This record gives sequence, structure tokens and C-alpha cells, in this order.
Amino acid sequence: MLALKRRARKINRELAQLYPYAHAELDFRNPFELLVATVLSAQTTDVRVNAVTPDLFARYPDPLALSEAATVELETLIKSTGFFRAKAANLLALATRIVDEYDGVVPGTLAALVTLPGVGRKTANVVLGNAFGVPGITIDTHFIRLARRFGWTSSEDPVRIEADVAALFERRDWTMVSHRVVFHGRRICHARKPACGACPIAHLCPAYGDGEVDPVKAAKLLKYEMAPGQEDLLARMLADVGRAAEYRQQSQRAARLDVERQGPAARGAATRRAADPGGAPGVAGAAGGTRR
Repeated sequence: MLALKRRARKINRELAQLYPYAHAELDFRNPFELLVATVLSAQTTDVRVNAVTPDLFARYPDPLALSEAATVELETLIKSTGFFRAKAANLLALATRIVDEYDGVVPGTLAALVTLPGVGRKTANVVLGNAFGVPGITIDTHFIRLARRFGWTSSEDPVRIEADVAALFERRDWTMVSHRVVFHGRRICHARKPACGACPIAHLCPAYGDGEVDPVKAAKLLKYEMAPGQEDLLARMLADVGRAAEYRQQSQRAARLDVERQGPAARGAATRRAADPGGAPGVAGAAGGTRR
């Protein structure tokens, strides 16, 4: 276990050097926007969601406005994200719950978030880690694939994987480990044909050889800013490393202001969250599954 933990943490350090700009790729300014965007991101791309949310949030800037939305109008705004009827129903229901039960403020605990319609552990951890500053591990298909390839877990159950991975890292690192692993999965360690021969952490990976090992052929498999010919994009992303921290800080400031507006009881809850952010992995809200 000690050797596994050391190797896992070394992988995380090297991924941090490779992706210093890793961040939640959904655009948001506060916990409400991130919650809605993450629900919309099911079965579609973050790029598609980011194209939809500016108009959506201009029309419905807060839970109260969204709870009063006309179903047809909401469906029209989010139609391009797919499964728009189910997503619209979930958004209307969760906005109503937030207004009725949480005074219009997105709750900041795992236990509360996973009770909202359309919200499982994955969505809850995205919101907690990036909007509230409460560490959480985001278990999506990329993370599951890489965690198994890295030998961090042998399970296919998302809740078990979350617990296995959490045991390898300091709690404070959980959110950024998630971002870095997902970035790596989207760019290099693909599902069908990982670019092993072009992977900077190949020397640490037990699954090296599962994909293309020839460096020239592997380089052609790289995506986004890592792809051949995208050096200018990579340079711009490296020059804008502060973007991720800025987004998180803006949202966390908004979350703190919401807590202040709710008064002493909410401040007490916020203090308890800081002391025990979300509870032990694999316990609270396990029934939420991996829905986004």
C-alpha cells in the first residue's frame, strides 16, 4: 500500500507539472451556475454546455428565476445539450427545492446536494470542490479508466473507486487530482487507443503498452492543446494558468456571501463543512450514483 501511495502521489505531481492549468472546464461564476452546468453536461461535452449557459443564465440568473421558468422555454434554451426534456424537468425541480428548502441558496454539503433531482455524487463533488472549496473526487468515465490503469483501484463501482483513490491522497488534493486525471484522459490516455509512446508519465504507468508505443504514431493520437500543431494554444494555456484558481475563488467568494446572508445557523454549518468536508468517501449520498 505504501508503494502504491508513493507512486500515485508521484503521478499526481507529474500531472501537475504537465497540466498546471487543469480546471473545471465548465464556465461558471457561482455555485448555482456550476450546479446547473454540471447537470446539463450529462451525455454531452463541456464545450456544448458552455455554448448554452450564457443565454440560459442571462434569462435565469438564480434559483428563483429558474424555478419560475416556463418548461417549453427552458427546453428550447437547453435543447442542444441532449435529453433536454429530462434535464429541464430536473433543473426546474432542483431550483424549486433550493428555493423552498434552502432559501434560494445552493446547499454546500454532499448529503444535501445528492438529494436534489438529477444530482449524484459526481455532480455534488464537482460543485463542492470547485464552487465551495470543499475537497472532492469526481468520478467520471475518464477518471475510472485512468484510476484502473494506474492501479489505484481494481473496482468498477464508482463509490468504491472514490474511496480507494481518496485513501491514496491528502484530502486537500482530491479536487485537483480529479482535474488532472480527467485532463490526461481527454488528451493522452484515451479509452480505445491511449498514446503510450507520447505519454510523459509512461514510466510510472502499470498499463504502459496497452496503447500505441511508437512515439511518432502515438503523437498523432494526442488531442487538444497537446496535439501536433497546437503549440500556440498550449503556450496560451500555460500563460493563463491563473484562470482555474480565479474561477474557483470567484465562486467560493459568492458561496461565502450566500452563507453570510443566511445568518448564524448557516455560518455554523459552513464551519462544520470545513472541519468535515462532505464526510467519508463512499458513505453519504451513495445512492446518488454517478449521474451528472
